[in-house]
Amino acid sequence: MQLPAFVAFTGVDRSDYVDGLRALSARYPIEWGVLVDDAQISKPLFPEISVRRAFLAAGGLRLAAHVCGDEARRIANEPDTATVNLAGYQRVQVNHSFSGSSSEQIENTWRYGRRHGVRTMLQCKDEFPIESRLDWLFDVSFGTGITPRAWPRLPRSGPFCGYSGGINPGNVKDVLNAISAERGDMYWIDMESGIRTDGWLDLDKCESVCRAVYG
Repeated sequence: MQLPAFVAFTGVDRSDYVDGLRALSARYPIEWGVLVDDAQISKPLFPEISVRRAFLAAGGLRLAAHVCGDEARRIANEPDTATVNLAGYQRVQVNHSFSGSSSEQIENTWRYGRRHGVRTMLQCKDEFPIESRLDWLFDVSFGTGITPRAWPRLPRSGPFCGYSGGINPGNVKDVLNAISAERGDMYWIDMESGIRTDGWLDLDKCESVCRAVYG
């Protein structure tokens, strides 16, 4: 069984965790997902601008911006009007809709990322698309912890793909067995609700996932 290239933990929301994020990143291949929606700032999951800046300034962290709300819809539909600052992020996931992306939205998202020098991601709910200019995350949960009935097969060639949906320390090994990636396959796994306690990111749960996956 091929292990994931990295594990993505989405919803880092506290600047006092920076040292812990860096320590865990030094031991395991991790991408930290930062949810970006200024309309929801100060809620768990959605850090204030100053907290996001602390993550970016920390060094030693692989960071992905998960853009939600109005800015995500702008990127997908009217990219010239988007104003979100993506400097310092390695990837950006554009959470513009729960119902998939049209060919025009895919094109807009790719061009926006290319213009800003960042790799873009979109979500899918069924089989992985063959469009390889972006990365694709299989996600039927959207942060609710719902586990899918089945996991789609990775394409033999084409885009870089990831899996999300109800993954947590207790079931991550079973999920990897169900994904059944073949030797040489490249993919990642992503989780949000499964690594939280009382709504906030729980670094102990993140470490438990890493130990279960990588030993």
